[in-house]
Amino acid sequence: MVEIVKAGGWLMLPIILCSIVAIAIVIERFWTLSAARIAPRYTLGQVWTWIKNNELDSAHLRELRLASPLGQILVAGLVNSKYGRAAMTVSIEQAASQVIHDLERYLSTLGTIAAITPLLGLLGTVIGMIDVFTQIMVQGTGNANALAGGISQALITTAAGLSVAIPTFMFHRMFMRRVDTLVMNLEQESIKLVDALHSDRRVDIKEIGNP
Repeated sequence: MVEIVKAGGWLMLPIILCSIVAIAIVIERFWTLSAARIAPRYTLGQVWTWIKNNELDSAHLRELRLASPLGQILVAGLVNSKYGRAAMTVSIEQAASQVIHDLERYLSTLGTIAAITPLLGLLGTVIGMIDVFTQIMVQGTGNANALAGGISQALITTAAGLSVAIPTFMFHRMFMRRVDTLVMNLEQESIKLVDALHSDRRVDIKEIGNP
């Protein structure tokens, strides 16, 4: 492996660095973008139980906000629910925009790595081929083995770049799809809360202040 890296030249270093960063982001996003962590299944049911039992106070709101990103969004809506459906919807949208920003963290970096590593590999190959043709000008084409070895070394960086770019691109697309699914779930849960609080049947809620 060390010999392959040396043969690929100095451009193997940024490719290896990109691979390390990509692996770190993939591991972190797998941990972060968990449906159970972002939108726990029974969060809305728990909130509705507190409301029906007239138990929704600042302590419960603080607990809800710290529990999950879905909780952050629901708290933003609950705090402003007394101002009407429109105000509640706007506050939910504002909180959701911050949550979505956090969900998409590092994904642009992952996409950038998927885009630039093949280019780094191609650049390494071009530089290697320039060296090969320089050797041809100096020594001629009599040593076919030397030329073949030089060409194979020149192609190492392209292979390395593609080896990093292909799985990175796949993970990037997978995480983008997962974020879309999570956002849809957050939106559905938020709409359920708004509809429940501002339906035709009036729901009495204990006075809520900022947690």
